[in-house]
Amino acid sequence: MKGFFRLLARFVPPYKHYLALNILFNLLTAIFTLFSFALIIPILEMLFGLNTETYKLMAWGSAKLNEVVVNNFYYYVQCIIQRYGQSMALASIAVALVVMAGLKTGCAYMAAYFMIPIRTSVVRDIRNQIYSKIVSLPIGFFSSERKGDVMARMSGDVTEVENSIMTSLDLMFKNPIMIIACLTMMIALSWQLTLFVLLLLPTAGFIMGSVGKRLKRVSLEGQNQWGVLLSNIEETIGGLRIVKAFNAERKVRKRFQTENEKYRGIITRMNRRYELAHPLSEFLGTATIAIVLWFGGTLILNGTSAITAPKFIYYMVIFYSIINPAKDLSRASYSIQRGMASMQRIDKILSAENTIKDPAQPVPLKALEHGISYNNVRFRYGEAWIIDGVQLDIKRGQTVALVGQSGSGKTTMADLLPRFYDVEEGSVTVDGIDIRDVKVADLRSLMGNVNQEAILFNDSFYNNITFGVENATREQVEEAARIANAYDFIMASEDGFDTNIGDRGCKLSGGQRQRISIARAILKNPPILILDEATSALDTESEHLVQEALDHLMDGRTTLVIAHRLSTIKNADLICVMQDGRIVEQGTHDELIAQGGAYKHLVDMQTF
Repeated sequence: MKGFFRLLARFVPPYKHYLALNILFNLLTAIFTLFSFALIIPILEMLFGLNTETYKLMAWGSAKLNEVVVNNFYYYVQCIIQRYGQSMALASIAVALVVMAGLKTGCAYMAAYFMIPIRTSVVRDIRNQIYSKIVSLPIGFFSSERKGDVMARMSGDVTEVENSIMTSLDLMFKNPIMIIACLTMMIALSWQLTLFVLLLLPTAGFIMGSVGKRLKRVSLEGQNQWGVLLSNIEETIGGLRIVKAFNAERKVRKRFQTENEKYRGIITRMNRRYELAHPLSEFLGTATIAIVLWFGGTLILNGTSAITAPKFIYYMVIFYSIINPAKDLSRASYSIQRGMASMQRIDKILSAENTIKDPAQPVPLKALEHGISYNNVRFRYGEAWIIDGVQLDIKRGQTVALVGQSGSGKTTMADLLPRFYDVEEGSVTVDGIDIRDVKVADLRSLMGNVNQEAILFNDSFYNNITFGVENATREQVEEAARIANAYDFIMASEDGFDTNIGDRGCKLSGGQRQRISIARAILKNPPILILDEATSALDTESEHLVQEALDHLMDGRTTLVIAHRLSTIKNADLICVMQDGRIVEQGTHDELIAQGGAYKHLVDMQTF
C-alpha cells in the first residue's frame, strides 16, 4: 500500500479541504453508529431485570464526564419506564434509533459528497499530466514506444485508475475510521476480549494480503496486453490499404485473435482472483465472529468475565459492525492493487526524462541576423554514427539543399536544427549562439516546417492553417492560402475555410494537403524554413503547383531543403551531397556537375 499513499501524496494535496471534510463526516458517522447501538444496553438491562439499581440525577462536573453521561442516561430511561411503562420506553428508544440513523446516514452522504470532487479532480489531473508530458517529450521517446500502447496508457490505464483507486478512496478513508472507532469502544467494554480478537485478525489479514499482491502482478500483465491489442488495432487501421492489397485479412485477423485470446485469459484470471475477495473476507469474518462468540459466551456462562450479557451483546454488535468495513477495505485493497498496476504503466510516461530542456539562463534569440552553423556535429540513435563530423555554414537568406541516398543522414540533419534531437558532439549555432543555450520555444518560433507527409488535423481548413499562430485575421489566412495556391480549391469546398478536411486531411489529394501545410508555414512567416522532401510524393501537375507555392514561401528566407528530386533544388545557393553521415561534396548545381562526382552520378540516374 506504500504506492497508494505515495499516489495520494502526489495528487490529493490541492484538494485537502475536501479530504478534511470527508474525514470529519466519516468520524461523525462512526460516532452516531456506536451511540445508536449503545442505546440498546440500558433498555435490555432494565426491561429484563438485569439492572435493579436505582439511579439519581447527577450534576455536571460532579464526577467524570463519561460517568455523568451514563448515569443520567440510565436515570432518564428509568423515569420513562416508571412513569409511562415498558412499552413507551421501547417506543422512545425506537424513535431515538431512527433519529440517530438519520444523522448517521446524513453524515455518510456528506462524507461521500466531499469525496467525489477529489476522485474526479485527481483523474482529470492525471490525464492532463499525461497529455502535457506526451506533448513535451522529445520525438526520440516515441521511436521506442508503440503509439497504441501510449494510447492505452492514457485511456485504458487512466480509466482503470479511475474505476479502481479513485472509487476506493472513500472506502479507504471511511472504513479505517469506523474500524478504529469500533475497536476503541470494544477496548472500553472489555480489553481482554479485544486482545483475543486482535490476535485473530492478523491471520485473516495475511491471507487477504497474499491474494492481493498476486492480483497486482496479473493486472499489470493485463494492462500490458491491452496495450499490445490497441497497437495491433492502430497498425491495422493505418495499414489497411496494404492489408487488403496483399490479401492479408486472414493473417492480421489471426494475429489479433491470438493476442485477444491471450488478453481474455489474463483478464479471466484477474477477475476470478478479484471476485475471491468478497467470499473470502465473508468467510474469514464469519469464522472470527464465531470464535469470539464462543470464547466470550463461555466466559460469561462460567462467570469468569467482567462483562455482562447485555454488554456482551453490544460488544458483538460492534464487532459485527467491523466486519462489513473490513470486507469493504479488503475489496478496496484488491481494487487498489489493480489500479496501482495501471499507475505503474502511467508513471513510465510521467517519469520519462525529457532530454530536450531549456537552459537555466537562456540567451535571447528573436531573429536570424547572420546565419546557421553545424560545427563538427556528430549524432547517433544507437551504436552507429548517423551524423559523423559535419561542418556546414548556412548564411542568412541562402537556400541550402541536402541530397543523397536514403539513410545518409539528411532528415537527421534537419531534425537537429529545431532540437527534435540534441547533438552528441559538436554544436549547432544560430548567429553564433549554441541552440542549446536558447529556450526551445524561442528557437522553434523562428522556423517553419513542410514535410513529405503533410501533417494535418481533423479540423477545418481555417484551423489547420492557423495552427500554432495566435490572433491571425481572416484576411491573413486567405492571403496565405492564395500564396500557397490553395485558395481556389478551399473556396470550392462545401463550407469554404470552415470545411472539415477529415482525419489527417483524408478528404484532400496529396497536392492539396501539401499546399495547406505550406499555407500554414506562410502564415507563421518564419525566417528559417525546413523543407523535407515536400514534393517527392506528388504527381507532376501537383508538384508544379506545390513548387510554385514553395518558391513564394522561400522568397527571402533562409531555407534548408531535403530533396530526392534533384530538379527541385537546381537553383539552390548550395547543394550538399551526403553519404554515411558525412558531406562528401558541396557547391552549386553547375559546380557539382563539373566535378563529375557523386552528385553528377545522382543526376544521371534520375535523368535516365
